[in-house]
Amino acid sequence: MNQIVRYPLLVLAMGLLTLWLSARIGTFFRKRRQDPQETEREDFGFIVAGTMTLLALIIGFSFSMASSRYDQRKNLEESEANAIGTEYIRADFLPAADASRVRTLLRSYLDQRVLFYETRDDRKLRQIDSTTAQLETDLWSAVQVPAAAQPTPLVTTAVTGMNDVLSSKGYTQAA
Repeated sequence: MNQIVRYPLLVLAMGLLTLWLSARIGTFFRKRRQDPQETEREDFGFIVAGTMTLLALIIGFSFSMASSRYDQRKNLEESEANAIGTEYIRADFLPAADASRVRTLLRSYLDQRVLFYETRDDRKLRQIDSTTAQLETDLWSAVQVPAAAQPTPLVTTAVTGMNDVLSSKGYTQAA
């Protein structure tokens, strides 16, 4: 299924070819058949109207679901960006050396997240996931060590913010 999605023009061409072929086959069978009587035409009109109504409902629901999914994904990406930005600011609550390390790691983490959204190549995505997982481990240890050494409410706020950063990635990718 993933391979088909990568070639939308091929899917379009195959769909158009299938519809054209179906129309030709229908025309062939219609010409071989006798003209329908008046009662058959009336029944056919009801069937066509019902079919078109169902088709309109299917198309409407499909667009509604796609739009809803797009909005959900956009909101989750925004939440992830906000979590990263908030944690960048909360790094001030850590000791100076740890704050500098957290900011550097967050910049690298942000670069990897942007690459994740821009890349379509499976091999590169696996590499990005691997790098991101390593950065997540480094980020967590960068806030865990100062929190263990100095468990103040401000340092705890930085740890909570890091938890939000790491959790928001999971929410965004699961959607």
